[in-house]
Amino acid sequence: MVRIKVTFGAAAMMLGALSCLAQGSKVSPATAPSTPDQAQVLKTTEAFVRNLFAWGSDFKVKVGPLTQSTASDFYLVPIQVTLNDRTDDGEVYVSKDGKTLFRGEMFDMAVDPYAADRAKMHIEGNPVKGPVDARVTLVEFGDFECPNCRQLEPILKALFDKYKLRLIFKDFPLDQVHPWAKTAAIGGRCAFVQSPDAFWKIHDAIYGNQESITPENVWDKLNDFAAQAGLNADTFKACLSSPEAAKAVEANQQDGVALNVTGTPTIFVNGRPVAGGDPNALQQLIDFELAARTK
Repeated sequence: MVRIKVTFGAAAMMLGALSCLAQGSKVSPATAPSTPDQAQVLKTTEAFVRNLFAWGSDFKVKVGPLTQSTASDFYLVPIQVTLNDRTDDGEVYVSKDGKTLFRGEMFDMAVDPYAADRAKMHIEGNPVKGPVDARVTLVEFGDFECPNCRQLEPILKALFDKYKLRLIFKDFPLDQVHPWAKTAAIGGRCAFVQSPDAFWKIHDAIYGNQESITPENVWDKLNDFAAQAGLNADTFKACLSSPEAAKAVEANQQDGVALNVTGTPTIFVNGRPVAGGDPNALQQLIDFELAARTK
């Protein structure tokens, strides 16, 4: 699995310490510290995390605003830390009496724990294959330059041969490590806009020729793939330079960030995340979802 790596040097420990971020909680709107007690909670939280993670005076730490977490006795408290102009953030839970802090996930057991994530996926307007009535939908966040994404393809094919599935592809090019991935994603988007079926031809062509594509030849390669897919050459070339295609790719990237996607491939099985596309995990979740939906 390819992951986005943040290299801060000394700041690499900034929120690596906060690796278990608060997720899955249901919160009310943020509240300013309107009472002395709330102000004290923020002050105590900042002092504690500075000591816990050894954030000295060279670290700029912003704590708050407070929000009500799922648990009535706890606030959800965002924390932002900056060192050498690099910033990272996370969230912790702090009891309202200011005596207990913990990291991790908190769930309201009365609601579907994956409903919020499904709402953030915005699958409409993205490439799709498989029947509309499939009981299991896979949403893939992929990167065309990612070797592991290419290796996932035969795994997905085998799953499609075995199960009745629906697949939605969303772009998540890792710009930091893959120099031509975003351009390829824009090419895929342009193919989709011109012909939804042609997207999958471009998709397969990019992965099939991944090792021969470079930042220098990616435009020529994409135009060749478009011609082989029967797309209008002039329309495709114009689209490659269009801000609309780039914005569509960036919107998918933003959705991935909102879903805490940090690497590719990441697959969501009816909202359940599988980082790296592990075939055993995928099959387990598909089997579980199919069994759950037959009850």
